[in-house]
Amino acid sequence: LNQKIKFKPEDGMDVLIQGKVTVYEMRGQYQLMVQTMEPAGIGTLYLAFEALKKQLQNEGLFDPAKKRPLPKYPKKVGIVTSQSGAALSDMLTIFQRRAPYLELILRPTVVQGEEASRDIANGILELDRTNTIDIIIIGRGGGSIEDLWPFNEELLARAISQCKTPIVSAIGHETDITISDMVSDVRAPTPSAAAEISAPSTSELDQIISN
Repeated sequence: LNQKIKFKPEDGMDVLIQGKVTVYEMRGQYQLMVQTMEPAGIGTLYLAFEALKKQLQNEGLFDPAKKRPLPKYPKKVGIVTSQSGAALSDMLTIFQRRAPYLELILRPTVVQGEEASRDIANGILELDRTNTIDIIIIGRGGGSIEDLWPFNEELLARAISQCKTPIVSAIGHETDITISDMVSDVRAPTPSAAAEISAPSTSELDQIISN
């Protein structure tokens, strides 16, 4: 059960439990075998978000002092996102227009569903291990809180915090805030914005050289 519930139970919290009653024959005691548990009242996902946010904040994962600056002149950028999503298309368009000199490395992942957070975390780990990538961008287009939920999972948050390569998070639209955004070194309001802030344009480089 502990691996399946999407929130952290706290004392005094009202919960809805589904399970079955069994008897422990050695002592003649009744037991409640819990199979599912979710908060009562407010939406499950909202409570799960707030509980994890509180925990990670207390652990210091959102501390500004821990956030790494992006390199001024990156040469290689890793992208962790869906190969068929609009987010990738938008980023490639921006990079091609602004910074065609960059080498881009795509680690395709699923960005929705139960396996998404683990796949994204593995993608971050694989790119980080190469020790040749200057920036990692994780992102996807907009969606509902359910669609974006993989980016609110503790597994992914810890993978981001342990990554040695600076990470730019670009999840959903500007109004969407995820746990991944809070843990990442830089939060971009959209995938397109992530591409823009990750590297200087060729015109900016020309101006720097001229100066």
